[in-house]
Amino acid sequence: MQRREFLKRGALYGAAAVVAPQLLMSCASNTAQRGDVIQSKHQGKMKLSFFPYELKLRHTFTVATYTRTTTPGVQVRIEYEGKVGHGEASMPPYLGYTLDGTLAFLQKVDLSEFASPFLIEDILDYVDHLEEGQTPAKAAIDIALHDLIGQLCDRPLYEILGYNPDKTPSTSFTIGIDTPEVVRKKTLECADKFNVLKVKVGYDGDEQMIKTIREITQLPLVVDANQGWTDRQMALDKIYWLKSQGVQMIEQPMPKTMLDDTAWLTQHSPLPVYADESVQRLKDLPKLKGAFHGINIKLMKSTGVREAVRMMNYARAEGMRVMIGCMTETSAAVTAAATLSPLVDFADLDGNLLIANDLYEGVTVVKGRLTLPNRPGLGLIEL
Repeated sequence: MQRREFLKRGALYGAAAVVAPQLLMSCASNTAQRGDVIQSKHQGKMKLSFFPYELKLRHTFTVATYTRTTTPGVQVRIEYEGKVGHGEASMPPYLGYTLDGTLAFLQKVDLSEFASPFLIEDILDYVDHLEEGQTPAKAAIDIALHDLIGQLCDRPLYEILGYNPDKTPSTSFTIGIDTPEVVRKKTLECADKFNVLKVKVGYDGDEQMIKTIREITQLPLVVDANQGWTDRQMALDKIYWLKSQGVQMIEQPMPKTMLDDTAWLTQHSPLPVYADESVQRLKDLPKLKGAFHGINIKLMKSTGVREAVRMMNYARAEGMRVMIGCMTETSAAVTAAATLSPLVDFADLDGNLLIANDLYEGVTVVKGRLTLPNRPGLGLIEL
């Protein structure tokens, strides 16, 4: 189907996965062992708490549009029947959300009307309709609920969702825009620990970045232009050159406002082109058909696990590729995203590795590959 024909459809069709019944069916088999939880889950009340937590980056992080050394965040807890689910909101500058706005939104959330966390569809619908936007705050509640349900079921979340942990992919590790000396140092630090590297481009020094990395390693590369290219012919020429350097895919080459130019670029590109800034939630997907080969889903944009699964299903139904990514986050949010990674074509889940003050041990990287913890819920251990 041609892109413009597809856009005429307008409304979303039913590609949504229903997560809650899966969760309940999986937990049902635990009733004999955990009858106290299943039978008494309507007797307790959920307690929501949260606090600001600034993420400190190990290195200055530069992309085509900004530089930062920290990322504001909020840690969320939902407690029920002696179990605590962990979630978080991370607010990098380009999302446009603030710490004060996130805290104000979370203050509005009242879970007292819900009998248990197993009413996850009702809870997340309520949270989503409290206010437009505020996707990181909504994601924090979604992640905490999924973690909590896994703990109440005494099973890893990936098992409840039916995903095979042996099918997790390798994750890329990101090298931000910097001087050749710093790029060499960063590449030397990570080249023997990962199977693929992600390189930030989108400025005048793109070729120098790639050449510097190629002095150190011949690992496969992916590049993220963060909307940094504005001339489609120049962008196409760069992509052909990048392909000759062993680059495997391109992420968000042009501004999200230049969708028709991006569609032209995608049509002519020798490499897959993925949307990042151009896609936030499920409702954004219809207009991207034909403009990109695939999408990068991030929980902080999608409002969490529930909608991320729906987005994956929709994209697959339309023949699009799927990537799972993250912001700079602790292992709480990164592990939640990694739980979905057996379903994707590509993973970029290194946000927890880029910070110096992680609060948890969760998903790990073993020989470059994501490895999920075999513990209930997200399997987090507080540090």
